[in-house]
Amino acid sequence: MAELAAHVAAALPDVAVDVGFLEMTDPPAGQVIDDLVERGCRTVTILPLVLLGAGHAKSDVPALVLAARDAHPNLEVRFGSPLGVSRLPVALLGQSVVAAEGGGLPLLVVARGTSDPDANGDACKAARLIGEWTGAPFVHTGFSGVTGPSVVEAAALFPRLGHGRVAVAWWYLCYGRLIERGRAELAELAAATGTEFVDAGYLGPDPRLVPLIVDRYREARVGRPLVNCDACAYRAPWPGRNDRVGQAVGVGHSHLAAEHRHHH
Repeated sequence: MAELAAHVAAALPDVAVDVGFLEMTDPPAGQVIDDLVERGCRTVTILPLVLLGAGHAKSDVPALVLAARDAHPNLEVRFGSPLGVSRLPVALLGQSVVAAEGGGLPLLVVARGTSDPDANGDACKAARLIGEWTGAPFVHTGFSGVTGPSVVEAAALFPRLGHGRVAVAWWYLCYGRLIERGRAELAELAAATGTEFVDAGYLGPDPRLVPLIVDRYREARVGRPLVNCDACAYRAPWPGRNDRVGQAVGVGHSHLAAEHRHHH
């Protein structure tokens, strides 16, 4: 993520670019905002660098925006859209599949599972689009947690359908334990079934992603964030998730985002 931020900073030489995190690692996003203010920034645009618009993008990052406005009344804080399912990341992963000699193979796309139906649907949309790019005769989506099918459940369908060679693409921006665990699970399944999984990797800190991030920044600067509200669980009830409708912003697990502000 730091490498990706460096690419963005190079593309926006007149803009202070920094990275903060919601959980699991430092620096906390709230502290980064405070540091930008101390450096003299009068306007801060906060972009959720996630591929799926789930709870982090819909609740946790908006909570960070509200906390920043509360902590810095004279600071103009703008909120941008997640990267989302757009042509650029689809094209990059599609190209990776083809480069790995996975073009024309049945395709497994692994995404991070969420409790948000809209985001899970977006993951399936991304999988279909990548499959269209690569000419996959069959496409299936697996999730690393929270929802199903799991990576193993999704991957096990391919040998049952008679596919002995399968391309795999990871709908992830950054590498981490979820990809590590998923790859280990696929290796075990390959050993048990004889299926070959052609791993095309994940997006990573690719400089070709920068134009999309810059677009999201400019959209936020002119007040045009792009979000899907039609199927949002925070706006419309879903079975088993009715309590989310109208839920207060920030109900999540982004405990590091503003951890340093104990008075809040």
